[in-house]
Amino acid sequence: MSDNSNIEWCDHTWNPWEGCQKVGPGCDHCYAETRNARFAGGRAVNWGPGAPRRRTSQTNWRKMFRWNAAHAAFASVHGRRQRVFCASLADVFDNAVPIAWFIDMLDVWRQTPNLDKLVLSKRIGNASKRLGEAFNALMERDDCADNPLVPWLATWIAGNAPADIWLGATIVNQAEADRDIPTLLRTPAKTRFLSMEPLLGHVDVFSTLTGDILHTSGNDYAPSSLDWVIVGGESGTGARPMHPAWPRALRDQCAASGVPFIFKQWGHWHTGVADGSTGQAVFQEFASFQQWVNKAKTWIAGGICLDRHGQQLERGDEFMRARDEGGFPVTVMHGVGKKAAGRLLDGAVHDAFPVTSLDVAAACERALARGGV
Repeated sequence: MSDNSNIEWCDHTWNPWEGCQKVGPGCDHCYAETRNARFAGGRAVNWGPGAPRRRTSQTNWRKMFRWNAAHAAFASVHGRRQRVFCASLADVFDNAVPIAWFIDMLDVWRQTPNLDKLVLSKRIGNASKRLGEAFNALMERDDCADNPLVPWLATWIAGNAPADIWLGATIVNQAEADRDIPTLLRTPAKTRFLSMEPLLGHVDVFSTLTGDILHTSGNDYAPSSLDWVIVGGESGTGARPMHPAWPRALRDQCAASGVPFIFKQWGHWHTGVADGSTGQAVFQEFASFQQWVNKAKTWIAGGICLDRHGQQLERGDEFMRARDEGGFPVTVMHGVGKKAAGRLLDGAVHDAFPVTSLDVAAACERALARGGV
């Protein structure tokens, strides 16, 4: 799936700067913070309140223009536009980033229309604010009358967002969904998506969408409010398990709403059991307290037990409480590691992407070039 990136849903990653600050439970085991510490002698110097963000090199910034120039060659091989994740080691709407850097980034986006910029933020509530701050700062410059970024940004702020910028929010639980999805839908964008990784609980995505939002979101892809949902479990040190029911529920919600769905990974926790005849992974469940009493010793085998709400059970009294409070069935999961866990959900790969108006236009251009209609 990926060229220059190991992330399943993009071709490239581009970081105009590095550094961030924890803002929610999804940040607890941040891989980017760990990486920052590894390259800075053991301390994440660009992380946390008051820490300086690090702007990346000019060579790195020029990558966007190189990828943009190579769009025809890429499309001839892959039959689509390139997708660039901006930014994997930072948050573009981070208040700690100098507004001048933010403006420079916007200008790179403006000058690379052949790339789909996938802008994912844990601070979606900051998006409109930062765009407004950038516009105000531009208007104070001496060259504002001749600066092409000014009308480009003004058009976006007015509600006509660039079609090549996909706007996404990170959602890990229901509380974040209730808070951030309506904000995402009210922020000007033609393609909107969710990254639900690490998924830390059951989330009913579409319960947050009101009829008013459904009819006024103005999305480019389809009449639905959201255009794409990415789901994944946590990997790495201290990874928290993702109950199998959670991604299944989101898969089914997306199917019912006609929204493309990607299952990115299980993460560290999966199952060590497979069906003997098919080889397909099987999540064993204790249907009752008595079945746990009878089968615990053989089924758990170094794994963990999650009640139907995702709460981990360890001691006998916790299982009795689950029995009394309707916590069964209880699911057994094993720490098999990211590679072994893979990305099959009930035996299938889910790799659906939105098709935007830019995709359609590019496909028509290629057909015409081949002499088609």
